[in-house]
Amino acid sequence: MRFVVITGPSGAGKTLALHSFEDAGYYTVDNLPPRLLPELVAFCRETAQEMGAVVMDIRSGAAFAELGEVMQGLHQAGVCIELLYLDASDAALVNRFKETRRPHPLLTETTAVGVIEALHEERRLLHTARTLADRILDTSALTPWELRDHLHSTYSQDTRPGLLVTVTSFGFKHGLPLDADLVFDVRFLANPHYVPELKGMTGRDAEVAAYIHADPRTKSFQERMNGLVQFTLPEYEREGKVYLNITIGCTGGQHRSVVLAEELAALLTRESYRVSVRHRDIKKSRTEESGRSLQAEEVIAGQCDLDSSEVTL
Repeated sequence: MRFVVITGPSGAGKTLALHSFEDAGYYTVDNLPPRLLPELVAFCRETAQEMGAVVMDIRSGAAFAELGEVMQGLHQAGVCIELLYLDASDAALVNRFKETRRPHPLLTETTAVGVIEALHEERRLLHTARTLADRILDTSALTPWELRDHLHSTYSQDTRPGLLVTVTSFGFKHGLPLDADLVFDVRFLANPHYVPELKGMTGRDAEVAAYIHADPRTKSFQERMNGLVQFTLPEYEREGKVYLNITIGCTGGQHRSVVLAEELAALLTRESYRVSVRHRDIKKSRTEESGRSLQAEEVIAGQCDLDSSEVTL
C-alpha cells in the first residue's frame, strides 16, 4: 500500500494534484483531518485499495498540528506514507487568487488582513509540515498539465492516462453530436443511398466501402483528414486533453461516415492510441425507412378497403 499526503499553501495546486492522483488510480480524499488518516488507511486495506492520496491543510484548523504525530505512528506501523508539499511564490499565489476569485481560508469577515498577510500566516502554520516533507515541489511556473505530468512520472508512471479517442459516425439530418471536438463533413462523396442494392446496407459492408472508395475524392479527402488528425493528437496529449471525440458526418449516418469512421479508428489503433468507435445513427435511417414503408402500406390498404366497400345513401 502506498499513501501520499498532499499539503501546502492555498493556491499551490493541491486540488489539481489530487485529481491527477485520482486519474492515476489512487483512492483520493480532500480536506481530511490528520487524526482520521489511520481510519482511511484501514478502510483502504479492507477494500483492497493499494494506493491512496489525501489533501490535508490548514482548513482542519488546530487539528492540522497533529499531522506529524499521526504520520509517525503510521510509519511505525509499517505503512508506506509520503508527504508531498506543494509550494509557490507569493506573486504566483496572489495572481491565482485573483484569477479564480476564491477567498483565502484565513480571510474572514472578522480579519482585517489582505491576501499577502494571510499567505504569510498560512506559511507559518505550515512550517512544521514543510520540514517533514519527503518532496517539495514549486508550482510557480508550472502549467496544469505540466504539474499533472510531473506527478504521474514521479508517483505512477505505469498508470499515466493516455488520450482516449472516440471516433463517431453520425447523420447531419439527426443533428450534430453535442460532445464533438472535431467534425468532418463527407456529404460531398458518392452516396450509396441512391444505389438500390446498397441502400439497405451499411458502411460496415464491403460492397458499400468499395463503392465509396471508387469515388476518387475519397482517397484525397482521407489523406488530408488523416494527416490533420495525426498532427493534432500529439498536441492534444501535450496540452493535457484526456478525451477527444472525432466525428464524421454524412446525410443519414448509415454509409459514408461509417466507412470513414471505421478506417480512421483502425489507423489510430495501429498507431497505439486508445480508440473506441461508435456509429450513432447507423440504425436510424433503416428504422425510418421501415416506418415510412409501414405507413404507406396502411394508406394503400385503407384506399383498397374504401374502393371495395359499398356505399349506400
